[in-house]
Amino acid sequence: MAEAKAQEATGPEAGGDLVKYEVGGGVALLTLNDPPANTYSYEMMQQLDRRILAARMDESVQVVIVTGGGEKFFSAGANIKMLSEVTPTFKYFFCLHANETLSRLEQTPKLVIAAVGGHCVGGGLEIALAADLRVARRGAGKMGLPEVSLGVLPGTGGTQRLARAVGKSRAIELMATGELFDFERAHELGLVNQIIEADTAEAFLEQALAYARRFTTPERAALAVGRIKRSVQSGAEIPFESALALERELQQQLFQSEDAKEGLDAYVGKRKPHFKGA
Repeated sequence: MAEAKAQEATGPEAGGDLVKYEVGGGVALLTLNDPPANTYSYEMMQQLDRRILAARMDESVQVVIVTGGGEKFFSAGANIKMLSEVTPTFKYFFCLHANETLSRLEQTPKLVIAAVGGHCVGGGLEIALAADLRVARRGAGKMGLPEVSLGVLPGTGGTQRLARAVGKSRAIELMATGELFDFERAHELGLVNQIIEADTAEAFLEQALAYARRFTTPERAALAVGRIKRSVQSGAEIPFESALALERELQQQLFQSEDAKEGLDAYVGKRKPHFKGA
């Protein structure tokens, strides 16, 4: 990542670099790092949780990208071998923590983009669905929630987030059949916002980073982008009148910001605004 600095957890609790964390140009890059399939264990999900909190608390971070390491996968989801060896109680708490982690990603008031450069299936798609926007590399893989083939359901928010993304009937069909589909079909379904043409994984990531920087200062009011995200993500889950009240409160926060003053002054002065993210 150009002009980035690595900020890795240290000590025995870190469990290695299962989720790389880099920051540069206002963007935090979180890379699922267990190629080739980037399947997640409890240890990886703990690291992802810590990286999400690090990005949330870092005032230099305005946008978060989640991506997968290697050429073939964003993520194939939970490590099936691990799940076959642990107790039902462990499975329950493992899924509970994964749900909590993805909710933390979804509720962080900073834009989150999933950069999907390879297969994104099962729990991998559930991670991507917790992002606000998804970009994918053309021809690089498939998407889908095939958990029914294992006799289970998508248990890390998949049943709920997919239904909210594509509608109940279509979501049930996709999950009940376990269908895998290419990124072009995902774009038609509304699961992918942008398809990127790229010859290599490195080129794809650079374009994804360039896309992310469109939402950072000084060109874009990143603080407002984050509050738009919070208003939509939380507002869509509560009664309409309550959602309007949330929208008003977030707007009041923005009215008190330097960026709102800059935006209004620039409009009146007929000049381009220069936002600071404050």
